[in-house]
Amino acid sequence: MELFKQPNVDWLGKKWYFLGFSLIFSVAGILSLLFWHHLPLGVDFKGGTHITVRFDKSPNEDHIRDAMDKAGIHDARIQSMSGAGSAAGFQEVIALPESTATDANHDAGRTAVESALKTHYTDGSFTVEQVDIVGPTAGKQLQKQAAWATLYSLLGMLAYLWFRFELIYGVAAVVAVFHDTLITIGAFSLSNQEITLTVIAAILTLIGYSMNDTVVVFDRIRENLAMSRREELSAVVNRSINQTLSRTVLSSGLTFLTVMSLFVFGGEVLHGFSFALVVGILIGTYSSIAVAAPMLVAWQDSRAKQGKAAASLPAGRARA
Repeated sequence: MELFKQPNVDWLGKKWYFLGFSLIFSVAGILSLLFWHHLPLGVDFKGGTHITVRFDKSPNEDHIRDAMDKAGIHDARIQSMSGAGSAAGFQEVIALPESTATDANHDAGRTAVESALKTHYTDGSFTVEQVDIVGPTAGKQLQKQAAWATLYSLLGMLAYLWFRFELIYGVAAVVAVFHDTLITIGAFSLSNQEITLTVIAAILTLIGYSMNDTVVVFDRIRENLAMSRREELSAVVNRSINQTLSRTVLSSGLTFLTVMSLFVFGGEVLHGFSFALVVGILIGTYSSIAVAAPMLVAWQDSRAKQGKAAASLPAGRARA
């Protein structure tokens, strides 16, 4: 299905605009990570206790916070669960910092919250429905495992593209995916949303999605180079991007609508996961066109200026 009939957009001619866009969002995310909200890790990584409490009538969060303060719990974060308030009651999540979740005493957080609500909260009855506890030791292990999972996925993709195309193709694709990951994590820091295990799953998903989109563009570049060996690489890349534009917009657009529905209607549990995918799909689609392809051309132009042969085609024949 062709959404666009023979588009002829000079994508590489707009590379400086693309570079400016990427720099703005990348630098903003880095500044937030370094100086503002830093990396907002959730209970999965930094340790702590999440206690889900169901109230029989709509609770006043200020009264809950006052009850916590009177009991000596001053760092609790209280958050309403979206979609609550039906026959299931009204749910609130009371998040305690990592200091309350020690490896030696995992029940301290629940006991403290229950005692505080029983003693100081007088707006109605409540029931503790769920307690999620991660000790500091387990949290640090999960941080390392998440970092290694992301690194291994990038190295695996680099090795595959090196084998399938050439090293520069793999490097360009990995740089584009790193760009996507940085902007997505920066978006979490700028909006001060917690990064949990489900968010890491979303980031790994968008890494694969962005890489797949980049491979489609690179494969078309390879095919066109096999048929137009004397044509300038920039012209071939522009034509290749235009030829795959309909496929990119259709596949990314439909996926975006799906994850946007999850973001809007999925509730609090899926909020972080869907937010990562919403940002990641937009940036991943953009980077395949605006980061990976221009980087490939810039590298080839640099080789040409040095008098070196361009590594345009991988070993073997391009697919017909």
